[in-house]
Amino acid sequence: MNSEKSQFLKIRLSSIHPSTELTFNIFVYINDHYTLYLRQGDKISFEKLMYLDAKSQGDFFYVPVSEWGAYKAFIQEQINSAIIPIADKAQILKASSMAIVEELFEHPDVNVALNSSRPVIENFVSFMETEPEAMSHLIGLSGHDFYTYNHSLDVSIYALGLGRILGMNQKELEELGLGSLFHDIGKRNVSLDILCKKGVLSKDEWSIMQMHPQYGYVILNENSSITEAMKAACFEHHESFQGNGYPQQLQAHEIHPHARIVAITDTYDALTTQRSYNVPLMPTDALDLMKEKLQGRYDPEMLKAMYSVLFNLRKSQAG
Repeated sequence: MNSEKSQFLKIRLSSIHPSTELTFNIFVYINDHYTLYLRQGDKISFEKLMYLDAKSQGDFFYVPVSEWGAYKAFIQEQINSAIIPIADKAQILKASSMAIVEELFEHPDVNVALNSSRPVIENFVSFMETEPEAMSHLIGLSGHDFYTYNHSLDVSIYALGLGRILGMNQKELEELGLGSLFHDIGKRNVSLDILCKKGVLSKDEWSIMQMHPQYGYVILNENSSITEAMKAACFEHHESFQGNGYPQQLQAHEIHPHARIVAITDTYDALTTQRSYNVPLMPTDALDLMKEKLQGRYDPEMLKAMYSVLFNLRKSQAG
């Protein structure tokens, strides 16, 4: 069983556009065995995709490791297609990225997972550059259930949107995107009982949860390709402009700009997604709460710029 499992990688069926001819085989995992579901050269109809989504079966499909390169090339071909609508491309890009983000938290060798995550952000930044409305469509896909995988990817997407509003160049955006994607990597070292607990954490559980920035810093520090800005986004994203954050109680000017961005997008995503113990807020309501009731925690200029991200999203949707 373990040997067979190592030969397959999970994908999301929503990363495949309807009626596109497959260049790889797709398997399903049923009764402790991988069974061929779609062959190379097959197509899947829109109706079948909708049926699978309705049955909540869209997340349990697999591609052989030996065909992973073909899958990645297939995704890139869809993103570059002149026929597929931008909104569909955004869905494909996000769905295909989820498998890589899962690896970031579950792969036994974290350095392998870290290195394989780079193309996710490179694809997002490239998509933003080639499709003017790309960021609005990507952000429009966010705001669903709160899971560590979804959360990390959504925080990264929001951070890229905010970084772009703030005038960052492509290199800066890629660095910000990776840092925000890795911001919760330290949760690999926190018990699932704590991460998945429904309701408020106990004092001891909260003390353990607060260690995740330190855990993350140690993990990232062992990878030579991780920059200081990426480490800061992880280590400092729970610092507060008031100086009462954790783990270092840094003052405003001491907090790295990338960590300031992640602090905003991390909180924003938590406030606007469904969790077991809270009702999600509407986007503007979440920012208003951060500005008024959480006043002083965030860089005020960056928080102001976050309103522009939402304005551009509404403008795009209205168009």
